[in-house]
Amino acid sequence: MKKIPVVSKQYLFPFIIITSLFALWGIANDLTNPMVSAFKKVMPELSNTQASLVQFAFYFGYFFMAMPAALFIRRFSYKAGIILGLSFYAVGAFLFYPAAQLESFEFYLISLWVITCGLAFLETTSNPLVLALGDQETATRRLNLAQAFNPIGSLTGMLMAQVLVIGTLRSSGYSPESYDLLSAADKAAIRVNDLGVISLPYIGLGVVVLAILVVVIVTKIPTTGEHQKMKLGDSFSLLFQNKRYVLGVVAQMFYVGAQIMCWTYIYQYVDHLNASLPSDEQVTATWYNMAAMIMFLAGRWIGTALMKRVVPAQLLHVFGIGGVVCLLVTILAGGMPGLFALVMTSMFMSIMFPTIYGIALKDMGDEAKIGSAGLVMAIVGGSFGPLLFGTILDMGGSGLADVDVLGWIPEVNFAFIVPLVCLAVVAMYGEISKEKNESK
Repeated sequence: MKKIPVVSKQYLFPFIIITSLFALWGIANDLTNPMVSAFKKVMPELSNTQASLVQFAFYFGYFFMAMPAALFIRRFSYKAGIILGLSFYAVGAFLFYPAAQLESFEFYLISLWVITCGLAFLETTSNPLVLALGDQETATRRLNLAQAFNPIGSLTGMLMAQVLVIGTLRSSGYSPESYDLLSAADKAAIRVNDLGVISLPYIGLGVVVLAILVVVIVTKIPTTGEHQKMKLGDSFSLLFQNKRYVLGVVAQMFYVGAQIMCWTYIYQYVDHLNASLPSDEQVTATWYNMAAMIMFLAGRWIGTALMKRVVPAQLLHVFGIGGVVCLLVTILAGGMPGLFALVMTSMFMSIMFPTIYGIALKDMGDEAKIGSAGLVMAIVGGSFGPLLFGTILDMGGSGLADVDVLGWIPEVNFAFIVPLVCLAVVAMYGEISKEKNESK
């Protein structure tokens, strides 16, 4: 039996170029995750729920722009979609400069939204393009391989957040009580400094994105499959009749919500943990978040290798259960064991996005372009999950442990019940998809 390559030689170079884009949204995602905690420190008047609007604005851009992006690339080309996406990305990043000058939290939210309008174009374009760059038998493995480079960007974003932002915020050096004792002039000076600190890495990222945009413009991107022209109404009809696809969109929404909550609120978990530790034993959330990303990266490579022998849907089911167990430990055990379990959750989440994507779009033709938009719109789960999480944190006040659920579980621990439920939904989708595959 002839071995089918994951990426054939004729598509190797464009595959490398497209794969490099996966790192770009990884940087943006994980540079932004710590900003919920950062804005809460720089602007202490914000509640936990209001600070969570950072993620709402960021991920709502996916929902808003994914379908227009799909219609755009359907009308024009994959390459045009990538160029427009990179343009939005750069503009949003540069908008951080006027946001800092105006000291406006709302302007920052608009800037983040514009960035993700660009990311919606990139993801709506890149994912189905990678699936199309080769044999359909290896499509899911190929997407997992491409997505394996996304954590490299994520690690870069986390490192940028720690070194350029979190580690240099002047407001981090004050407790809420000591900050309140400062004069109005001192508070104003700290705010100006820290908002500039938050904005700088985004502006630098905008410059990098412009450079990549130039490279893409001069690179020939294949038009694989774009000769097919199914009517738009027929595409929607086929998609809504495909239960595996519809359930895949739901599972993707829950998965993204779980991922963003685990990577965003590890900072609040660590802040609560540090409150009970002596100063010489304090831990740094970013290093544990980077460890989580390393586990995520390892899980991607391991999962891609396992898919040679294990049906992707079965692996998705098993990994979903693994994530649920880890979050149970975080909720019930707390402390350092809970932190270690929260880190380990990332390994089990690693294969979920590309695997759900591949299962949902399996055996599709031209309708995959519109189908891809639905799966990218599902990233809106990253908007609503953090808002629900933040609402739980605000149950008893603006602190992290104002209420002990059941008398002994701090609210910051209990709030991880939200991503736990999300991963349970993903596990169920894996089981349902496995059964559908076996019944054929």
